[in-house]
Amino acid sequence: MRRVDQKVCIVTGGAMGLGEATARLLAREGAKVVLTDLKDAEGEAVAAGIRKEGGDALYLHHDVADEGAWEEVMKQTVAAHGRLDALVNNAGVVRACAPHEQTLESWRWLMSINLDGVFLGTKHAMRTMMAANPGTGSIVNLSSIAGLVGIAEVSAYCASKGAVSTYTKAVALYCGREKLGIRVNSVHPAYIWTPMVENHLKSLGDLEEGRKMADAAHPIGHVGEPDDVAYAVLYLVSDEAKFVTGAETVVDGGYTAQ
Repeated sequence: MRRVDQKVCIVTGGAMGLGEATARLLAREGAKVVLTDLKDAEGEAVAAGIRKEGGDALYLHHDVADEGAWEEVMKQTVAAHGRLDALVNNAGVVRACAPHEQTLESWRWLMSINLDGVFLGTKHAMRTMMAANPGTGSIVNLSSIAGLVGIAEVSAYCASKGAVSTYTKAVALYCGREKLGIRVNSVHPAYIWTPMVENHLKSLGDLEEGRKMADAAHPIGHVGEPDDVAYAVLYLVSDEAKFVTGAETVVDGGYTAQ
């Protein structure tokens, strides 16, 4: 079943991890995928792999903190496909730091990607959807369990993801009130085994011990896999979720139920 057949979907941070898994799944389910990243070699490889499997994929170099770059991504997407049906704001970073040692520079760097990137993407996706295919559209913002509960060693990350969550709700309410037909939702993963999580655990000490602790933190007994999140995104992008907006979709192995 091609659940998003012919939908034009942008996935940021699509070169690896959750973005790669999401781009591949959307393409398998019939979407025309535009994946963006700063890691050009990896992003081109993902797009080439999708095309080799019979899917439709275009890779674009993209700094999500740069408004001009967003304008160019939207321009190229419309030039290639004529419209935009869905945006997955996936690009994000994490860096462990004690709150009293956080520099303003590192705080602003993290916010520029995790929060400014979501704001800019949402803004320009809405404009593109309203112009090219009014009355429809889906925006999925990747938040985190760190947007729902505190995690001591990543306070700045928590702040950014908490903001993504409430920003998503506010935009969803606006789109509903204005009858724009654009649904806006957030997804909240726990620890998913991706390069970002692996590097984060390495930064905290021994990777093997870190993996054991991460597994044990989830009542289900292990960390998640990228496809666990990709399937949640697929649902929210699809017409199956036509009555879902302003929602927090939690994919966390029971982490926040504790």
